[in-house]
Amino acid sequence: MASIRARLKKMLWALLCVLLIVIVAGAAVVSRRRPTHERPWVAEQALLPSIALDGERAHVRNVRNFTYRTGTDFTPGYRDHTYDLDKLQRVWFGLSPFNRDWRGPAHAFLSFQFADGQYVAVSVEARREAGESYSIWKGALRQYELIYVIGEERDLVGVRVLKDDPVYLYPMRATPEQARALFVRMLRRAQQVERRPEFYNTFSNNCTTNILEPVNQIADKDIPFGLEILLPGYSDKLAHERGLIDTELPLEQARRRFEVNERARAAIAAPDFSASIRG
Repeated sequence: MASIRARLKKMLWALLCVLLIVIVAGAAVVSRRRPTHERPWVAEQALLPSIALDGERAHVRNVRNFTYRTGTDFTPGYRDHTYDLDKLQRVWFGLSPFNRDWRGPAHAFLSFQFADGQYVAVSVEARREAGESYSIWKGALRQYELIYVIGEERDLVGVRVLKDDPVYLYPMRATPEQARALFVRMLRRAQQVERRPEFYNTFSNNCTTNILEPVNQIADKDIPFGLEILLPGYSDKLAHERGLIDTELPLEQARRRFEVNERARAAIAAPDFSASIRG
């Protein structure tokens, strides 16, 4: 028995050593990987936005404006647009959980409303290569670059609705001055990513953390990093508790009120898509 136990002990140590070697080797490979904008990207993330800020104007090239027939059948489209910062009125918090049964994993984004009827959404995403799908675990291992997608709501909201993901658009309590400051900070961050590529990280450099940082820079009281940020499907709960959502409704009623799926499907081809989905 003693010899058997000794052999088992040696085998266990050998397995542990092999596992350690694999972990160290994997970490070395990951650490050598460098972010780049030069990969064969999926069509939806092929172009980075290019931004120039000029006083009261924000000039954005490559505003995404795809036309979707289904969640995967689309006609690519981009346009250049100039936004008048003096006309910025309101910011909306967009949230799209990956699953209706468990809200944890989700995508969060912001959308900005202008007095002239313009809306523009800013979405921070894991940039995927052609044929690549998103994985939470790959996102923690420097396998995706980071991309700021700036686009029309008909595109960024519509594609998620057509994929049958729930989408919520919450009006936020923010003055026009706060909305403008937030928009400018997001644009400057997009400029930074354009000039110097970064890796996406599921836990520290993702859609929600890239909203949290600029929001905290203009907020009266910081929003802490916690479970609702790691599991962004619950971030609307955090925002609701802190009075950031412009509603007096209880959370579950607010979720029903501000889910836009039914209205978005009905308005997907309408010229006033953004106004229609807000009821």
